[in-house]
Amino acid sequence: MPLFAWLVHAFTASGALLAFLALGDAVRGDFRRAFLWLVMATVVDAVDGALARLAHVKERTPQFDGGRLDDIVDYLTFVFVPAFIIQRAGLIPAGFLGSLVVGAMLLASAYGFSRQDAKTSDHFFTGFPSYWNIVALYMVALALTPAVNAAILLGLAALVFVPIGYVYPSRTPQLRALTVSFGLVWAVLMIAVIWALPTPPFWLTMLSLVYPAYYMLLSFYLQTRRV
Repeated sequence: MPLFAWLVHAFTASGALLAFLALGDAVRGDFRRAFLWLVMATVVDAVDGALARLAHVKERTPQFDGGRLDDIVDYLTFVFVPAFIIQRAGLIPAGFLGSLVVGAMLLASAYGFSRQDAKTSDHFFTGFPSYWNIVALYMVALALTPAVNAAILLGLAALVFVPIGYVYPSRTPQLRALTVSFGLVWAVLMIAVIWALPTPPFWLTMLSLVYPAYYMLLSFYLQTRRV
């Protein structure tokens, strides 16, 4: 029924409210709470697609583009708010270089979200999929130098333009069960890292990095099989 479809759209849109709450806490310097709001937004993003397919939103609300709404919300939660946190927390150099880094993140991701093949028919993301919320969290947790952070961020922004296919964890069929199971364990570790901010145990942060390493290696391996 159309009501269920509209409720799914409203659920997706709630991510924008969570982004606003995260931004408010980031302004106040409460980065732990800001990241907790972003975790909630990530949960919404992780399940709203399945709910949309279950509700048949394309057939029942043909006048409304849920995919476009999802992209708008994702840009706020995965790009804009994390970029603000990175600058507000002093994770990058001050002045022109810092503005350049933030600009690279925002503009590269705007391009990435807008390309027609951002999500491929075989369920991959094209180019670095703007996981700036995760990058920002690791930078807060690891307390790397602003110069190192700037180099990492500029490198990742450049990877947005490189047409490598990155795993879509819930939909890429290859090793999906392992990826999702491993991802759930990683999510618990990430919540533990956030809860321990501003100085989480180094071993915990490093342990949680195993999953991003797996994700990147799997993406690069599967890319070689696609070309």
